[in-house]
Amino acid sequence: MARRRSWLFRSFLPVRDQPVRRGVSRTALFAAGVLGLLAAWAGAAAATTLTIATVNNPDMLVMQTLSPEFTKETGIKLDWVVLPENTLRQRATTDIATHAGTFDIVTVGTYEVPLWAKNGWLEPVGDLGPSYDADDIFPSVRAGLSYNKALYAVPFYGESSMTYYREDLFKAAGITMPTQPTYAQIKQFADKLNDPAKGIYGICLRGLPGWGENMAYLTTLVNTFGGRWFDKKWEPQLTSPAWEKAINFYIDVMKKDGPPNATSNGFTENLALFSNGRCGMWIDATVAAGYLYDPSKSKVAKDVGVAPAPQEVTPHGAHWLWSWALAIPVSSHNKADAKKFVAWATSKAYIELVANSRGWVAVPPGTRQSTYRHADYLKAAPFAPLVEQAIRTADPENPTMEPVPYTGVQFVGIPEFQGIGTTVGQDIAAALAGQDTVKQALAKAQDSTRRTMEQAGYIQ
Repeated sequence: MARRRSWLFRSFLPVRDQPVRRGVSRTALFAAGVLGLLAAWAGAAAATTLTIATVNNPDMLVMQTLSPEFTKETGIKLDWVVLPENTLRQRATTDIATHAGTFDIVTVGTYEVPLWAKNGWLEPVGDLGPSYDADDIFPSVRAGLSYNKALYAVPFYGESSMTYYREDLFKAAGITMPTQPTYAQIKQFADKLNDPAKGIYGICLRGLPGWGENMAYLTTLVNTFGGRWFDKKWEPQLTSPAWEKAINFYIDVMKKDGPPNATSNGFTENLALFSNGRCGMWIDATVAAGYLYDPSKSKVAKDVGVAPAPQEVTPHGAHWLWSWALAIPVSSHNKADAKKFVAWATSKAYIELVANSRGWVAVPPGTRQSTYRHADYLKAAPFAPLVEQAIRTADPENPTMEPVPYTGVQFVGIPEFQGIGTTVGQDIAAALAGQDTVKQALAKAQDSTRRTMEQAGYIQ
């Protein structure tokens, strides 16, 4: 090591101060030294490693599996940090807010991107090249990842929510899923399908507390029951009749017809339950369809049916709009190479790569309009028209029956909602676990939410 340091030191000496070997010119030595340094720098650049934080959803795991193709094309190495949804949100928020620079690319959603862009935490995406075709991205998805009309993240997949059900179980029970189900009908169906002795539960719904877990679903439930998080003056509405009716419906149907220990079940856990034949119905993200219809992953692939998300009092806010997207923090030390990866992973070419290696049913959904015009995709994914309709009709600007001061269907687009939603999710999970009544849980939620809004200056 000492001899190595000596050479490096001499390489930066003025030419006249360097020892000269007989028969070798100073100019030649200088040139050789410069070339050596350039070669070393080039080698270092070729060995760039990007650290990517992502969620442990099936589509993201496929991206990780196929990412050696990117390294093969570019020489850029990838270090993956794959986390459960709630943990990812906590880690990414802390890292980006403190400018720690741990991650070069973060998987973020429609809630975070406008807020983080406003704070100056994310790099604008800018031009991703002539073949990228950003205009092909669904307008509503693109708008949700923008701030001041500039794109700050690119969608890996987009989603709304809908109803999955077992056609074989419905047929055996003598019931038919309507074109547009209501929640009253869903309750009746769950009662008829529930058969825990055979390991089949009438319905599976998110119970894991978190603003992006149980509260994502429950906010759509409250919306369609006629409720809202806040009135126009930012007063919390969590003890309103609409909230009580919606949460009572949820607690009742889950206790009677849902799986045990439901407070441990988020999206990933319910996906596993349904794909293994344990659920008669499941209301959740449209992105799950590709997994459930894939016979290599799902035991019930041939028996899955889909319908729109249920409605009750109003269609407003009955189905959500979300995108898991790739963004580059301003604290990244490898922004140029990170941009190459986000362009690769969200391109039309990547969709073709997944189709060729996993089949068209497995391609990332909900991002590119061209996917929904592709004959091979439409043939492999009979659910595609319903998904496209749900994504196009979800309306974050008008998410509730009564007027509200916020945007967002399954979330409230303010920084405080991350904490508020998680706390309320814990209160409702306590009611689901039998630790509180619905009235007690919502009273706690109302008090904590109002306190937060007062401290943040929304309520004077």
